[in-house]
Order: sequence, then structure tokens, then C-alpha cells
Amino acid sequence: MVAEKEALEDESLAIDCPILVTERLLLRPPHVDDIPELAQLANNRRIAEMLARMPHPYGETEARAFLSMSQQKRTAGCTYAVTLAESGAFIGSAGLNATDGGLELGYWIGEPYWRHGYATEAAHALVDLAFRASTIDVLHVSCRVINPSSRRVIHKCGFQYAGQGMLNSIVVGQVPVERYHLDRKTWVSLKTWARG
Repeated sequence: MVAEKEALEDESLAIDCPILVTERLLLRPPHVDDIPELAQLANNRRIAEMLARMPHPYGETEARAFLSMSQQKRTAGCTYAVTLAESGAFIGSAGLNATDGGLELGYWIGEPYWRHGYATEAAHALVDLAFRASTIDVLHVSCRVINPSSRRVIHKCGFQYAGQGMLNSIVVGQVPVERYHLDRKTWVSLKTWARG
């Protein structure tokens, strides 16, 4: 998905992108040292088929292009390398993307790291960042209808179903997706319940 120019100029989408530390993860800006692991993990058709903008095959050329794009100065959104806090190992990428509908959460984790809760942990950190560091009222996310793992992450973050639509994936073309949203009031309630 490509952000519309108006969305990038919307001050409510302006966000500072600090390094995020969770229980097991460190989310930081991607850098050149990530290229070998990024190219290896992203070169997986099972991942690319679930995303809009990830090409397949994916090699160092694509990893360098991703790094260059992530380092461009922009006023809205954040792109993170998802790394293990203990070892520093690169395990995936996550971010908040500015779209014509507002900020949208996105993430992928390399297949060797699936089923450990890393996507949920990264997503929780980014949901909190989106509401704490911007003035948005609603955060969006979507997943392919055939992706139950991503749907579980979305539900664990408190998002509510908002309908279906189509996504243009550069690997598989037009595919149906489920769209979800989380409003600020619900997020505040969920944060309050978590403390209880």
C-alpha cells in the first residue's frame, strides 16, 4: 500500500519513532547489519503471500531497497527491525504505516520464529506507541482471510472486525482481506483492564 500525500501531511499521524523495548524484544530502526538475516528470512513465499509489498524471491537487493526506504525522513509512521533483546538476532519487521485511512499496523516474523508470541509482543508495543505518540482516534490493521495466525495477533491486541476488502499483493495479485480497527477509547479500557 502506498500512503497518500495528504495522509503524510496530516499532523494527527505525526509520530516520533523511539526504540521500543518489550519483555523479549527490541524494536529499533533497521540498519545495514540486518541485511543478511532480512534477506534470508524474507525470502519465504509463505510470508510474501500474506503481505502487500513484499516481493518474492527476496534477496540482498530487496533488503537494501527496504533499508533505504525505511531510512527516508518522513513525518508519519515508523519502520522497525524486530530483534531478540537477549541476542540481538533480527527476526522480522513491524511498523506503523501512514495510509489514506490513517495509521495502519503491519508486521511479519521470520518462519523459524513463529509460534513464540513475538508478533503479538511487537504488535502490542506498536499499538501502545500509536496511541501514546500520536493524536489518532483509530488504528487500523488487516490480514488475509486465510491467515488465522495474524488474525489471532489482531484479536489479542483488542482490534474489532470492521469488514472485508481487497488487497493488491505484488506476489499473488488481488486477494480478500479482513479489516479491523481499534479506537482510542477501547485501547484505554484495555490498558486499564490489563493493570487490574
